[in-house]
Amino acid sequence: MADTDEKRRGTLRQPGASSLSSKLLWLTILFVMIAEVLIFVPSVANTRVRWLEDRLNTAAAAAVVIEGINELSLPQMIQDDTLMATGTKAIALRKDGMSRMIASVDTLPMVTHQYDLSETTVLQALTDAFDTILFGGDRVIRVYGPVGDNPDMVIDLVLEDQPLRHAMLIYGRNVFFLSVLISIITAGLVFFAINRIMIRPVKRMTDNMQAFSEEPENPGRVILPRQVGDELGVAEGHLADMQTRLQQTLKEQRHLADLGLAVSKINHDMRNILTSAQLMSDRLSMVDDPLVKRFAPKLLRTIDRAVGYSGEVLAYGKAREAQPKRRFINVSALAGEVHDIVAEEFEGGISFVLDVSPDLEIEADSEQMFRVIYNLVRNAAQALATDPGDDAALVRRIAISATRTGSVVQIRVADTGPGLPAQARAHLFKPFKGSARSGGTGLGLAIARELILAHGGSIMLDESVTQGTAFLIELPDQPLPLDTFRARA
Repeated sequence: MADTDEKRRGTLRQPGASSLSSKLLWLTILFVMIAEVLIFVPSVANTRVRWLEDRLNTAAAAAVVIEGINELSLPQMIQDDTLMATGTKAIALRKDGMSRMIASVDTLPMVTHQYDLSETTVLQALTDAFDTILFGGDRVIRVYGPVGDNPDMVIDLVLEDQPLRHAMLIYGRNVFFLSVLISIITAGLVFFAINRIMIRPVKRMTDNMQAFSEEPENPGRVILPRQVGDELGVAEGHLADMQTRLQQTLKEQRHLADLGLAVSKINHDMRNILTSAQLMSDRLSMVDDPLVKRFAPKLLRTIDRAVGYSGEVLAYGKAREAQPKRRFINVSALAGEVHDIVAEEFEGGISFVLDVSPDLEIEADSEQMFRVIYNLVRNAAQALATDPGDDAALVRRIAISATRTGSVVQIRVADTGPGLPAQARAHLFKPFKGSARSGGTGLGLAIARELILAHGGSIMLDESVTQGTAFLIELPDQPLPLDTFRARA
């Protein structure tokens, strides 16, 4: 597998002959050549028409001069000179419905094609141009058209098409080489412009992604966005943000993995210590002393909970709490037990108020509900113990109250402490982020929320409190939409 990954990475590092840059260069040359071809075709046809028009104009100038001579025919020597000067075999002038042969060779060759330049369409010009280039060179053609703007005077020529074809081939050759030169220059300019604007930034991002994938935890692998406002600059900014967040996530996952391993090691040894403490507590309960008999049952229950929970934590790969074993439990007794333990831990200065009916019961897992209320009360006690407030006479109080409305029980845990800071509120119920005190982990609230959600209930911060902090728990006896309950209340 490792060899395969190395080969794949090696392939990605080598763009080869089919890189984006080379494709762009060849496509640019191709498109410019296509554009030149589209220009070449009508230009060749136009060259043919202009060449024939030049011959007509030259012959027309000579014909008009000669036509002014009253002699019926010119000497053959003058005719030959005229034909040689115009490159024709015969010149005739039609005027006012009458035709006059201006000059002609002794033996007039047979005409194979004739063209009327006064009625040539674009399509006909294109067809005739390709016909001349492909099949001409040994044909005798007849060409006629008006002299200047006078439609009543028509010049008529007979000539060979070999000089015409030769001129067209020379023009085509020149246009071809010029097109290649223009294509190369244009392609080079377009290539270098696009390569600088697009290809280089894309290659930079590609190389960075490749390097980042090899060392995703190295901060130096995060791309430094260019200070430009185009789409690629925006993409680089998003890529940098994504890489930064990914590094933070990887760091947190590594931290959680290390923390989980450490907790598993500590929990393994702690479980053995708690088992020994459990045995000693069993023997302690046999001591005939009123004070011992008062605290021994509570100590035993506390150690039993610790042993049971340690056993659950040691289950490999267990990421969630066990499903609650629901039964009806007395809320007042549960709150009193939490009070006794927290009061012993935080001696003096904190008063506890239990406003719970003695016969109020909830359908829940007793051990999990103990952990929920214990975490909330202990967090409140820690807040009061670390920050008594500016007013020394201020009463430091924790109140636990509970009421039932139908099948839903509401439990409220409130304190008169300094309240939650803004950062704790922003990351409420998030482990390692939602702690309200320095050095805290925020696990207490995260655990409480997970356990309440497992019961189908909800836990939230009471925003209406102006002094201190209060959490409100809503717990149904059985699955019930809380929106329905709130609509009834």
